[in-house]
Amino acid sequence: MTRNISSRAIVPGSLAAVAKRENLTLAESFLSVDALILVDMSGSMGDRDAPGGRTRYEVAEQELRELQAALPGKIGVVAFSSDVQFCPTGVPVRMGGGTDMAKALKFVRAADGLAKIVLISDGEPDSADATLKEARLFKHRIDTVYIGPESGPYARGREFLQRLAAATGGQSLQSAAPGLLKNETLKLLKAATVA
Repeated sequence: MTRNISSRAIVPGSLAAVAKRENLTLAESFLSVDALILVDMSGSMGDRDAPGGRTRYEVAEQELRELQAALPGKIGVVAFSSDVQFCPTGVPVRMGGGTDMAKALKFVRAADGLAKIVLISDGEPDSADATLKEARLFKHRIDTVYIGPESGPYARGREFLQRLAAATGGQSLQSAAPGLLKNETLKLLKAATVA
């Protein structure tokens, strides 16, 4: 891993920003991570029902920037849809596509017990059974935050995220409006440090 990280599109407080500031590799900066935030970047995140008429993408990205600035070097960002990508710059990739939560959980299972896992989504997974099967392989809890609308076709996602968290002994919270994730994620992270 190179120590020469471009400053273009790096969120302050992200792993890449900390690595650059401290002259570390990304792997070295990852050692300080307290939580991995798995954020849904599927096609439904493009809906314009978030505060200010913005897309869920836009609001979630802004909230992730604020979260990383508040907790520099403590948050690892993983974007998922039909695929999964680790985002050390702190900027999740807008992937479009489906919501393969099982693949996202499998991707981060190696961090089980090393970092808190918080899965954030606005809807249901492509496969509820595959996602729950993957979640049950974790030895530690998975917390969830629902960032979709209060009603409508995506609202069933809230119920699924509650089931997912319960299957691992985790906690499930709902955001105040579509796309918002910072306040609920902070509550989950604080609860983990007290427990």
